[in-house]
Amino acid sequence: MMRLSGTFLDAVVADIPSSNYGPREWAADFDLMKAVGIDTVILIRAGAGNRVVFDSDVLRRECEVLPAYIDLMDLFLDEAERCGMDFYYGTYDSGAWRKGQHEREASLNIALADEVMARYGHRKALRGWYISHEIPRYHEGAMVVYERLARHLRGLKDVPILISPWLLGRKEFPEDYLSPEDHEKNWEQVFARVAGLIDIVAFQDGLCALTDLPAYLAANARLCRKHGVRCWSNVENFERGHVPMKFLPIDWRHLRYKMEAAEAAGCEKLITFEFSHFMSPRSTHRGAEALLNRYCDWQGISL
Repeated sequence: MMRLSGTFLDAVVADIPSSNYGPREWAADFDLMKAVGIDTVILIRAGAGNRVVFDSDVLRRECEVLPAYIDLMDLFLDEAERCGMDFYYGTYDSGAWRKGQHEREASLNIALADEVMARYGHRKALRGWYISHEIPRYHEGAMVVYERLARHLRGLKDVPILISPWLLGRKEFPEDYLSPEDHEKNWEQVFARVAGLIDIVAFQDGLCALTDLPAYLAANARLCRKHGVRCWSNVENFERGHVPMKFLPIDWRHLRYKMEAAEAAGCEKLITFEFSHFMSPRSTHRGAEALLNRYCDWQGISL
């Protein structure tokens, strides 16, 4: 029985409320994540638009950003090292690449990566890169970002490089979705471009119908095997489409179903988005602690 052994850290939230954590709350969550078997933490992004996780000279010079009152990179690296976890640095997403400014996006992130390496490259926990630019299908601008960034990141520190795309499923996109067969054909183009540059692909699993998920997972596993890429699954622990509010902790039965489907497909590792909002007792959602309790009951974990 596979466990969730990795989680994203959503310190710069895009579409869910802020948890307003400080060092005490983060330390408590890291302790709990370690207790349930999480060994990998992935910064979802170094920044989005005008919000950033540390006071970056590059981003202050090149973008209009709000102050970073605490260095969350340093805090997360401290906690990861204390708990013996691997930390993956997530790149900055300005949003400009979606408007055709992919060369600027790549150049900005290359300069930021140099700054990150100078400030944090010596840290023991820094054991991976995460390119945070998400796509559901082939996108030429994203390919430029992936190719330029991956080559540069590899040159800075030769550690695994991860991406986590999303599925264009019929649950969320009934008028413009890719069937599992079309998804596999479309992503064949992406893998042909990034194989050898990207080490790990962890598709998000929440945007397709649950009954379609096994077919998508099988397609993902075939793509990864063919192109020599490690296949993880991003098992989202929040609900899409079944409740009127965005976003709430997932129904426990749906989380178990998705984990079992990913294991059956041969995924190497299960990560989630994300522990602190949707499984922590400190979450603003009351159902988060209950979800953690059901997960621990199933896994035989005693807290």
